[in-house]
Amino acid sequence: MDLEATQPAVADIPKKGSWLRQANLMTTLLWMCLFVLSSFGVYRLRYDLRSYSLLTHFVDPRASGPLLRWETYPVTTQEVTLPATSGPIRARLYLPSGLAHPPGMVVLHGIHHLGIDEPRLMSFSRAAAGGGFAVLTPEIDALADYRVDAASIATIGESPGWLQQRLGTGPVTAVAVSFAGGLALLAACDPRYAPHIRSLVLMGAYDDLGRVTRFLATSQAELPDGREVPYVAHDYGAAVFVYSNLEKFFPASDLSAAHEALRDWLWEQPEDARKLLSQMSPASGATMEMLFARQIDRLRPQLLDVIRVVEPQLAALSPQGKLGNLQVPVFILHGSTDDIIPSTESIWLQREVPPKYLREVLITPAFSHVDPDKSATWGDQLRLVGFLADVLRASD
Repeated sequence: MDLEATQPAVADIPKKGSWLRQANLMTTLLWMCLFVLSSFGVYRLRYDLRSYSLLTHFVDPRASGPLLRWETYPVTTQEVTLPATSGPIRARLYLPSGLAHPPGMVVLHGIHHLGIDEPRLMSFSRAAAGGGFAVLTPEIDALADYRVDAASIATIGESPGWLQQRLGTGPVTAVAVSFAGGLALLAACDPRYAPHIRSLVLMGAYDDLGRVTRFLATSQAELPDGREVPYVAHDYGAAVFVYSNLEKFFPASDLSAAHEALRDWLWEQPEDARKLLSQMSPASGATMEMLFARQIDRLRPQLLDVIRVVEPQLAALSPQGKLGNLQVPVFILHGSTDDIIPSTESIWLQREVPPKYLREVLITPAFSHVDPDKSATWGDQLRLVGFLADVLRASD
C-alpha cells in the first residue's frame, strides 16, 4: 500500500490562520446583517410610536404615559395672516418648541362654521405639532360657510407655498379633511401649487361631488362596477346642500329668513332657527320643517331635481377625470361607516389617482368621517397606526 498516495496534499489542508480569517469575516457579516435589521426595526418602530402618540393625543389631548412622550414637544401657537391673490387669509400656526427645523404640514378643514377653530381640527393640529411638525391651518371661507366653491382651490393651493417659504425646509405635507379633499386634489394638479406639496393625505374625501349629493338624497352609494349599496346618509349632508342652493328651494321673498334659519340649524341652534319659521310663507315653512325633522325622504324628489340642474357646477369642482397631471404622492384614508361622504368615494379615487403616485389606501372602521373611532378592534387600530406611520415617514 502506497502510504504517500493516501496522504492529503499540503495544499489541501486549510491553514489555521486562513480558517480563522474566514470565520471572523462571516461573524462580521452576520453582525452587520443583524445591525441593519435591528436598525430597520428601530426605524420602523420610531414612526409607529410617533403615529400612536399623535393619534392618542388627537383623541385625548390630555393623555399621558411613557410611550406618549416619545419625540413629543411642547406646542406654541401663532395667529398669522397669509397674503393671497384673493385677499388676506386668516390662519393659525402650531409650532413644536425646541425643534430647530421642523417639517411642515398644512391641515385643511372641512365644512364647518368654526373653520380653523373647530375643536377636532385644533386637536389634530396640536397633536401633529407635538409630534414634530410645524402645522398651518388656513381659514377657507366658503367651507366655513357650508359651500364648496372654486375660489377655495387657490386658498388651499397657496397655503403650502407660504409655509414652505416660512420654514425654509422644503415642500410640506398637506392633510385635507372631508370636502377639502377633492379641492386639494385639484390644487395638487396645478403646476403653480404642486411643487410645494411633498405629499397629500386625504381624510374622507370625495371624487365626484354630484355622486356624493345623490347619496345624501337617496342613501344609495354608487360603486365603480355600477352597483348601488344601501348606506344610510346623515341628514346633515342634505341640509348643507340645501343651504348652498337656497335659491333653488325657496322663493326670493323667503331667502333671507331661510338663510338665517338653516344657518342657525347647522350651527346647532335649533331654537333660534324655529323662531324664523313665522317669517316665511307656508310652503317655505313646510320645507324647512322637513329639514328640521330630518325627513329627507320627503324632500328627495326636489333634491334630485336640483342636483340635476347644478350637475355641471358640481362636476367642475370634482377631481373625477381631472387627475391625469397629478404628480404628488397621495395617501387615502376613509372611515368605512362615513355617512357624509361614503367610503365608496375612496374606491373611486383609488382608480382615479395615477398608480405611480398612489401610496396607500385604508378604508377602516377605526375612523369615522373625520376622527378615530375608539370602539374599533385592536387590529383595526394597529392598521390605522401603520397607515399614519407611513405618512410620517413620507413627510420627513
